Amino acid sequence: MQATDLPNIDPALFRVPDPAQLRAMQPSTHPPRIALLYGSLRARSFSRLLAEEAARLLRAMGAETRIFNPSGLPLPDDAPDSHPKVVELRELTQWAEGMVWCSPERHGAMTGIMKTQIDWIPLSVGAVRPTQGKTLAVMQVCGGSQSFNAVNQMRVLGRWMRMLTIPNQSSVAKAFLEFDDHDRMKPSAYYDRVVDVMEELVKFTLLTRDIASHLVDRYSERKESAGELSKRVNQASI
Repeated sequence: MQATDLPNIDPALFRVPDPAQLRAMQPSTHPPRIALLYGSLRARSFSRLLAEEAARLLRAMGAETRIFNPSGLPLPDDAPDSHPKVVELRELTQWAEGMVWCSPERHGAMTGIMKTQIDWIPLSVGAVRPTQGKTLAVMQVCGGSQSFNAVNQMRVLGRWMRMLTIPNQSSVAKAFLEFDDHDRMKPSAYYDRVVDVMEELVKFTLLTRDIASHLVDRYSERKESAGELSKRVNQASI
């Protein structure tokens, strides 16, 4: 390619994708680190029970899991970033290599509790995006017939947070019928789908975690200094 063919390109910053960089030179040996968020504070929260079931499956597949309890998390901008629950959530996000978001559907959407957790996760810490390049699986529970509004919304948010949202997802209809008296999920096609989703999440996390920084490396951001990037994504006036 001649430089004159692309006059708008800065040749010093232009990169041709290299297949060799898609293979980790030193693959990580620690278990995949997966954080799970759920979107209800009810005493018997079916989104929490589904997240706990997912965590059991993930651990059986060799992952390390941590579940965030949203109780006590303030509304966005109603408390400082130093609030203990905010600090806990943000540290969990930085620890994780992948995430599971599980929300009930309420009024045709994810719950405010779910959205509050996502809103407290910053787009940037300095010039580093804590979610960028990390994997994401989305699930929802429904009180009635099956719907996909919550998972569809969470997919949009996952893309906005620059996460690698896996193709599969889970939507559990009439969730109150799908858990036994011991709060364990009953055998069903819904349960099998949860297994599928967690298996896919672990595979994608193993595949991408060591090359995530390369996958999300962008020409436009190579042109922009770290200081300029931090200033743009942390605008106080929004």
